[in-house]
Amino acid sequence: MARNILWIMCDQLRFDYLGCAGHPSLKTPHIDALAARGVRFTNAYVQSTICGPSRMSAYTGRYVRSHGSTYNGVPLRVGEPMLGDHLREAGMDCVLLGKTHMTPDRDGMARLGIEADSLIGVRSAECGFDPFDRHDGLHPSKHPGGGGEAYQAYLRAKGYDGDNLWEEWTNSAEGPAGERLNGWLWAHSDKPARVAEADSETAYLTDRAMAFIDGAIAKGKPWCAHLSYIKPHWPYLAPAPYHNLYGAEDLLDPVRSESELADPHPLYAAFTQERHALTLCRDGGRERVIPAYMGLIQQIDDHLGRLFAFLEDRGIADQTVIAFTSDHGDYLGDHWLGEKYLFHDASVKVPLILYDPAPEADATRGTTSDALVEMIDLAPTFLELAGAAPKPHVLEGHSLLPLLRDPTAGLARTHVFSEYDYASDQVRVKLGTSVQDSRLTMVFDGRWKMIDCRGLPPMLFDLETDPDELCDLGRAPGYDLIRARLFDAIRRWYHDGRNRISCADTDFTQADELLRIGADPVLKQGVVIGYWDEAELATAQALIAQAEG
Repeated sequence: MARNILWIMCDQLRFDYLGCAGHPSLKTPHIDALAARGVRFTNAYVQSTICGPSRMSAYTGRYVRSHGSTYNGVPLRVGEPMLGDHLREAGMDCVLLGKTHMTPDRDGMARLGIEADSLIGVRSAECGFDPFDRHDGLHPSKHPGGGGEAYQAYLRAKGYDGDNLWEEWTNSAEGPAGERLNGWLWAHSDKPARVAEADSETAYLTDRAMAFIDGAIAKGKPWCAHLSYIKPHWPYLAPAPYHNLYGAEDLLDPVRSESELADPHPLYAAFTQERHALTLCRDGGRERVIPAYMGLIQQIDDHLGRLFAFLEDRGIADQTVIAFTSDHGDYLGDHWLGEKYLFHDASVKVPLILYDPAPEADATRGTTSDALVEMIDLAPTFLELAGAAPKPHVLEGHSLLPLLRDPTAGLARTHVFSEYDYASDQVRVKLGTSVQDSRLTMVFDGRWKMIDCRGLPPMLFDLETDPDELCDLGRAPGYDLIRARLFDAIRRWYHDGRNRISCADTDFTQADELLRIGADPVLKQGVVIGYWDEAELATAQALIAQAEG
């Protein structure tokens, strides 16, 4: 039976902000039920802790060091093979609903004569997807872009008015006299958004997903739909009633210690002084922001309940694989930080739930896996689900399908990696590092997590004895061998990059049988190199004939 793939991605959702992940207050019954039907991965890591490069890794199945889109706004070079390209080869449509945070390589497209409105031009600009409804959201009036025209038209048809309806309704609150309040300001996070809940981005994208699925059912072709929610990413502003479902009493205690600030790594110290960190860690900052963040998560869960019921009603729930994840986390004041720019688990570890309705997956239903997995594993997983041949010369992840079928299965992986390019951040100027050296690489082996900081000391955490990552051992004596071992893992990882993507390994191994018997595959092609005389050539030709006979 041909199976569909529903790939749900939230933006900036922490791994531990779900009921099934142990949050004591947050209500996510529909996501929890999905975990009860599938496998929840407890050690899933993204390949960058910022939207753009993390998503480009997800959509290419390749590390940042391979695809080259290192920061938001850094274009993904034209010609980089994408998940949509691979799935279409297998006969599956691949569509987008919501956010990608991709910046297209317009210069590269122009150089190659690719028209932006052509089919290849659209796919090159949309991460390989066919955009059903591209909607990145988040854009104030002075920063347009990211699609969303259909959502704007939807709001206008509903009677909302203004120049930028996202900013004026979805991302704004109201004051006591009816004045519009800027929802980007965290002081207003306790207020409801002006937009009605039924017209909010989360509700709208869910409706659009159902509209796509209805059309796909009529078309009768298997599909992969990437439903990419904009929330719970800031602005931390939720529509009623989700703006006040939670209060300060529902907050988890911050994971941080004064000892982290005693002799801090210079890069970490610089990030603690960024505006988002200072604002979130001020008195009352977390209490104002996190309840709204939690409300936005519950809103997503409620709408996923609608979507899952819709799949049942349409009779395709048993034909649809569901993947649920996030592009990165959110510090929320942990480690004295805001945003997501370093590599503590609050930032780099994400929720990942995979549900496969096939009977072969019955043995793992409702289980958790602590295997080290990466976001780039989803692309080869989806290819295997689609019945496509694997592409290990292009895709750098591992298919997770064996882990969905066999509770004793494992992955051939000993380390996970993530990267961050801070060349655009204020901390680069504070530290005086060059643009080229403003790069970080994280390696984690399941116990030891090290961050290589070019030109600066490394950071090192022992998650066995220090699971909260409060003690940086990067400069501590007695850990030289551990640091050397992890540096060697990074070196080997860099050497293992899949850069020869235009040829499969089989292109080189197809002549191995000839080589094993001493025959000359180059001579087989009619090219005579290195032979002394006719007799030697005749002997070599006879050997080829023998091998072929």
